[in-house]
Amino acid sequence: MSQFSDFHELEAGTGVPKVDAVVHFAAVPRVMIGTDAECFRINTASTYNVIEAAVKLGIPKVIFASSETTYGVCFADGEIKPDYVPIDEKHPTVPHDSYAMSKVCNEATARSFQARTGIDIYGLRINNVIEPHEYAENFPTFLADPATRRRNIFAYIDARDLGHMVDCCLKTDGLGYQVFNVSNDDLSVGITADEVRAQFYQGAPVTRTMRIDETMYANYKAKQMVGFAPQHSWKEVLG
Repeated sequence: MSQFSDFHELEAGTGVPKVDAVVHFAAVPRVMIGTDAECFRINTASTYNVIEAAVKLGIPKVIFASSETTYGVCFADGEIKPDYVPIDEKHPTVPHDSYAMSKVCNEATARSFQARTGIDIYGLRINNVIEPHEYAENFPTFLADPATRRRNIFAYIDARDLGHMVDCCLKTDGLGYQVFNVSNDDLSVGITADEVRAQFYQGAPVTRTMRIDETMYANYKAKQMVGFAPQHSWKEVLG
């Protein structure tokens, strides 16, 4: 963040260009890669260091990767059901695993830096990222057995739409500290939202009327505040 990054930047002869924003997605990506302690240490220390460096360099915006796992469902020992559906950013974040713990800690770190400095820091609670080739490879299994998607809250985010969300955040200033769920609009299974609730979320309150195929991982805050508008769906490939 304080050095030249490409040869063309040398041509002007005016020093290192100013960095407008930092997007920090580097991390140990889940539990069970090395030890739990190392997962927590690497993820929390790296995020602290990135935000601290950005602040000291006067960079006005940081966008960092949080996670769907903060809600405690994904890596639970056994089954933990959400307090309500669809899950939005107000849902409690009480995870049981070191990866999700690191993400909750990173959100607290980001909030503290933002309160101290006033810069924009946005945390993206990213759902299960799907690359385009994975629709044909993985989704037939998801459609045949919806239970395989329980830990991901029956949701997903197309990698291209995740890039779009980052772009939306880069273009939206002045929000201070925010966290956003990031998901596509539809479910990642072939059954309806009513059927998902009946089979997997019995007893969980439904906070509003939902569309027939609406995601259980609410993304309307991102739509309202930064103009997020996901465009891709598994249905483009599998019909």
